[in-house]
Order: sequence, then C-alpha cells, then structure tokens
Amino acid sequence: MAESDKPASRFSRRSFIKTAGAGAAIAGVSAEAQEKKPEVLGPDAATLTLSVNGAPRKVTVEPRVTLLRALRNELDITGAKEVCDRGGCGACTVMMDGRIVNACMIMAWDAVGHEITTVESFGTPEKLSPVQAAFVEQDGYQCGFCTPGMVVSCTALLKKNPNPTLDEIKAGLAGNLCRCGTYSRIFEAVDKAAKTLAMAKPATGKAAAPKPAAKKGE
Repeated sequence: MAESDKPASRFSRRSFIKTAGAGAAIAGVSAEAQEKKPEVLGPDAATLTLSVNGAPRKVTVEPRVTLLRALRNELDITGAKEVCDRGGCGACTVMMDGRIVNACMIMAWDAVGHEITTVESFGTPEKLSPVQAAFVEQDGYQCGFCTPGMVVSCTALLKKNPNPTLDEIKAGLAGNLCRCGTYSRIFEAVDKAAKTLAMAKPATGKAAAPKPAAKKGE
C-alpha cells in the first residue's frame, strides 16, 4: 500500500497535549475539592455567633433551628412573634443587613455573618421611635400581636422611601397581616411617622453668607 493511501491517524501530537493538559487540570480541581470539604452541621447542637442589634450573641442550637426560635428561645428577644411559621403573616419580621425578612424562614446558621435588627432596638417605653410613637398616637393596633412586625416593616419602608404615597405604604406592608383589621389606622401611623421624621431632619441647605456692612457715603 502506498504511503499516501494509509488512513490518517486520529491522534496527533497537538491533540495528545490538549488531552493530557485537560486531565491534569481535572485532577488538580478534584484534589482541591477534596481538600475543601463542605462544613457538615449536626445532628448535634453547636455554638454559633449571631450579630443582633449591634452586639455579638452566642447561641448553641441544632442546625434545624430557625432564626426566629434562636432569638426567642435562646436569646430571649421576643419582639418577633411566631404565628404562621410559614413566612406568610409577617409577625416574625426582622431586618437582616437592612432588608426585611421573615425570621421563621431563615435558619439560624444562615444568619451568621449578617446583621440582625429587631424591634427591640428601635426605642424604649420611655423614648419611642417616631414609628412606634405614631402607632400609639393613631391607634395602629388592637391585640398588638402583629405590631412588632408591622413596626419593623414600616421602619424599613421609611428608610427606603421617606415620603411614601398611600399605595406605596400598602405595597410596603403587603407582607404583614393584621387579623384585627386595623389597616387604615396603620396606614395613618406610617404617614404620621413620615411627617415627623421629615420635620426632625436637619436642613441640608447652607445658610446665606452675611452681607458686608454698607460703607459711609454709599
């Protein structure tokens, strides 16, 4: 058989180098993956540190424990309420890194490394926050069970939108249910708080420079 009639080889030096290089890369990735094994949690309880209202708090919980139950049962921070336990009523609303979340839908371990803010940090009975004071003044509650979650959502709303319309207030509180039906008073409380915060906000404009005294003869 003539040299030109021989079938061309399926392998070449270039394809061999490519294949060998890919194999080495895969082997390297596999070795790295074996070295960085994922952290295994449970089944026993373990200690973690949560940042709650600006302070580190240690709790020892099983991996199945939610942030809500860690706050209430382990840290005695009971403002957030456990009602539906399905993320549907908003009674357990807290802030995580400034955004409202349902604490019953977040595992405590998943909150590690994030800043958790609860209604307890907003004010005290002696010095209520503007939102809390507006709820009192406008009778924005009846049984009060949904109120902490409402206050958290209202506070977050006004930080994002200091002057919301009625429709924007309704949208901002869409995740919070009031079984007593005091929505109209709650909306009025948000509007009242917005006005209070606007009045307390310092003016951003600079004062005009005083004019020089007029010279004699002018």
